[in-house]
Amino acid sequence: MERGIEHSGAWALALIFIVIASWLLYKYLAPKTWREWTGAGLIQAFIIALYAEMYGFPLTIYLLVRFFGLDRTYLNANLWSTLLGVGETGMMISMIAGYILLFLGFGIFLQGWRELYKAHQENRLATSGLYSIVRHPQYTGLFIALFGEGVVHWPTLFSVGLFPIIIYAYYRLARKEEQKTIEKFGEAYPEYKQNVPMFIPVKGKWQQLFERSNVTPN
Repeated sequence: MERGIEHSGAWALALIFIVIASWLLYKYLAPKTWREWTGAGLIQAFIIALYAEMYGFPLTIYLLVRFFGLDRTYLNANLWSTLLGVGETGMMISMIAGYILLFLGFGIFLQGWRELYKAHQENRLATSGLYSIVRHPQYTGLFIALFGEGVVHWPTLFSVGLFPIIIYAYYRLARKEEQKTIEKFGEAYPEYKQNVPMFIPVKGKWQQLFERSNVTPN
């Protein structure tokens, strides 16, 4: 059996990526309430599990080989390339697709953060820009980025398993935030809520979401 897991064991590289990703996480999410800390903690676990397997020890592949009898002519640390038997080419395709989603999602997240910060500074409801397309563009961008990096690019048992849990946690958090927004802005928010979806843009609005996040050329 050919084994192409040469990059495994690079724990220093894993630590660097974990530190950088964690710094960005807490810098922009800045959790304050216990609900926010819960969501951030889930993402932190997602980050650690992802990069520990990507550059450290390929636990997912090991468990599939050890306990589920996974045996392929080409065994690689990338789950998709191993399961589909497409080798380095498949791993490269999943890497490129995953990074595209990661950068698109991160761009949406950052632009949503900027727009919300500006609205808070002006003590007004954020309803323009990305907020005219979805009510929580920061979380939409976060979901896209995590899906790209932890499901498409380098899926692990932990990253794939945590992804829906993270979505649910931030759905609950978004509901709580909306209640507080209604208390602050009154009837203006329910009216806005009726016209704008929560996380997923309506058909035909995805391109606008990407364009307004400054992640695609005008």
